[in-house]
Amino acid sequence: MTWLIALFSIFVLAWIVLAAFKTTDEIFSSPLRLPAVWRWQNFIAAWNESNFGVAFLNTLGLVIATAAATVLLAAPAAYALSRFHVRGSRFITAGFAIGLGIPVQLVVLPLYSALSSVGLVNNFVGLWLIYVATSMPFAVFFLTAFFGSLPREIEEAASLDGASPVRTFWTVMLPLARSGIVTLVILNVIAHWSETTFALVFMQTTVNETLPLALLKFLQRLQYTGADWGQLFAGVVIVLLPILIIYVWLGRRIIEGLTLGAGK
Repeated sequence: MTWLIALFSIFVLAWIVLAAFKTTDEIFSSPLRLPAVWRWQNFIAAWNESNFGVAFLNTLGLVIATAAATVLLAAPAAYALSRFHVRGSRFITAGFAIGLGIPVQLVVLPLYSALSSVGLVNNFVGLWLIYVATSMPFAVFFLTAFFGSLPREIEEAASLDGASPVRTFWTVMLPLARSGIVTLVILNVIAHWSETTFALVFMQTTVNETLPLALLKFLQRLQYTGADWGQLFAGVVIVLLPILIIYVWLGRRIIEGLTLGAGK
C-alpha cells in the first residue's frame, strides 16, 4: 500500500512538471504525452506576471526566521522538561502533546481578533508569531524525545568540571542533539513554505504576499484574462521546486532524525 501511494505521488508530480511545459490544448488533448515543444516561456511568464520574485523573498525570510525562533525557544524547553523532573513537568509535556491535535480552524478567529487589536494583521511580524506559536507543540514534543535519550553521564561529567546547567545545555547537550535539531528545522521549513490558511487570513496586500498567496492570485488573474494552464502549472512547479530539492537532498536525514526520535 505504501508503495502504491508513493508511485501515485511520483506520477502526479511528474504529470504536473510535464504540464508546465505544455500549451493549454496539449494539457487537455494529450495529458500523458511529452510536450511537442518544451515551453520554457511558461516559467518566465508565470514569474513575471505573478509577483513570485517578491513573494519568494518574503517566504524565504519568513520560514528562516520561524525555524530559527522555533529552535531557540523549543530546545531549552524540551531540555528542561526531559531532564529536570520538577513538579508539573509531565503536565506541561502533555499540554504540548495535546496542542498537536488542535485544528487550525479553531484558532484562526481568536488569533485574528487578538492580532487585529494590536495592529499585527497584514504584518509579517504577526504571521511570524503565529507560525512560531503553532510550531511549538510539535517542536517541544519532538525534541523532548532526543534530549531524554541522551546519557546522563555526560551531564554529570560536565557538572564535575564545574559547568552550570545553562552552559551544559549550550555547549554539551545541544550539539549532541543536532540530528534532531536539523530534522526539526527541515520539517519546519517544509511546513511553512507552502502554508496557506494563516497567510490567506492575515496577509491581504500584494507587497506582503507569500508564495502560496501569489499562486492563488495568479490563478484568479488567469481566470479573468483567459486560463493558460501551462503557465499555471509552471507557477505550481516554481512553488514546489525549492521544497522538492530540499527533500531529495536531505530526505534521508529527515527519516533518520524521525527514527532516532521515535526509537529513543
